[in-house]
Amino acid sequence: MENFRKVRSEEAPVGGGAEGGGPSPGPFADLAPGAVHMRVKEGSKIRNLLAFATASMAQPATRAIVFSGCGRATTKTVTCAEILKRRLAGLHQVTRLRYRSVREVWQSLPPGPTPAQEPGEPAASLSVLKNVPSLAILLSKDALDPCQPGYQPPNSHPAPSSQPTAPTFKRSLGEPAADEGSAKRSQHEPGATEEHRTA
Repeated sequence: MENFRKVRSEEAPVGGGAEGGGPSPGPFADLAPGAVHMRVKEGSKIRNLLAFATASMAQPATRAIVFSGCGRATTKTVTCAEILKRRLAGLHQVTRLRYRSVREVWQSLPPGPTPAQEPGEPAASLSVLKNVPSLAILLSKDALDPCQPGYQPPNSHPAPSSQPTAPTFKRSLGEPAADEGSAKRSQHEPGATEEHRTA
């Protein structure tokens, strides 16, 4: 693949989609109409996603939010959901994992200016169909069915960040650690005589 570059990536159509060939309804078909859907991408900034999600969930009309991401964005999706659960207590969670088919179109790179290929001639392309993991996390203020797979009740324990921690001391790069400096001071210098040691 070193002689190809990715031109575009698109979701491949699936056979069990909605009528008319439209997009599938997603893993949560019975969501309320006011639910917020956050699509997490690989390049998304967590602070931007959480700022919007927190502001949306602060409104009384918003009862649920869905974070969804696929491929390399799945870890960022989990991070966003976990941080929002710590910020807003009492959220019920349902997690769904599935696979999505993604079609990547790759185009060959020209080896250099060659007189054999005319400027208007299209480059050779390659289409690759990949199955990538997709994760969707529903966070709801209202109680959900605890018997459904992937359900997690609200966290009843306080967040670890609210517990007091032991103070830590910072030191600069050239500075020895506290116990390291005292050990150096208690050592005797190699050329010292006995009378200097006792004095």
